[in-house]
Amino acid sequence: MKELSNKHVGNRKSFTVEFTNEVFSIAPDLYVGLIITPYVTNIDKDAEVHTLLTHMEQEILNSGVHRDSISELPTIAAWRKVYSQFGIKPSRYPCAAESLIRRVIEQGSLARINTLVNLCNAVSLKVRTPIAACDISDVQELVIRRAKGNEQYLPIGKINEYEFPAPGEIIYADKSERAHSRRWNWRQSETIKVTAESSQMLFTIEAVHKEAKILVEATTFLLNELLQPFTEAGSCELAFIHRESPVHTFRREGFINHDR
Repeated sequence: MKELSNKHVGNRKSFTVEFTNEVFSIAPDLYVGLIITPYVTNIDKDAEVHTLLTHMEQEILNSGVHRDSISELPTIAAWRKVYSQFGIKPSRYPCAAESLIRRVIEQGSLARINTLVNLCNAVSLKVRTPIAACDISDVQELVIRRAKGNEQYLPIGKINEYEFPAPGEIIYADKSERAHSRRWNWRQSETIKVTAESSQMLFTIEAVHKEAKILVEATTFLLNELLQPFTEAGSCELAFIHRESPVHTFRREGFINHDR
């Protein structure tokens, strides 16, 4: 079993995810699945995940979906509507799931990043809605809200080359006024990107169409099952966010001092 170094933050005892009312005013059917794992212990599953991702890519290629019809998929059409409602052109800035499907159709396959990102991409292709893996070792909480415009966002691959989201754009943010996404789930930040060294992780499954609850719950349970080989037994926690329950706080002793 391959063990990873753990970048813990002090003696963290909790982690909170909150979606603000202004987000639900734009996307009233929004339903979000959350999986948190305090410590990833094993990523020696590259071959299995590669096979799964290849299978999901082939399913997209065999589905009859073409570049101009991606926007007609119910899950994607709903995201496009929501993006338009907060002032973003979805044809220019597609949600994460649309970007993945488009790349498969245009290029035949996705770039392989690392095991857990590849796993999320495979499941996202299957269900056609955004799924993200976030390294939360340097983040104490995430609030999904409209940007004020002064939040610092560090693009993936950049060092000290910050951007600032447009006022009103939906972002993942923390209380230190850092933005960890642009245009909701269009792009992640360098700070929360998952690498082979990541260990404290949050996985998000987001959908905004009418049947979001059914899809997100089934997908969250599926992803949790697929994550079991990579985590300590019983360490994953699941939660769901929706209009009637917009905040969840994970409280785990597992966040404390996993020095190995």
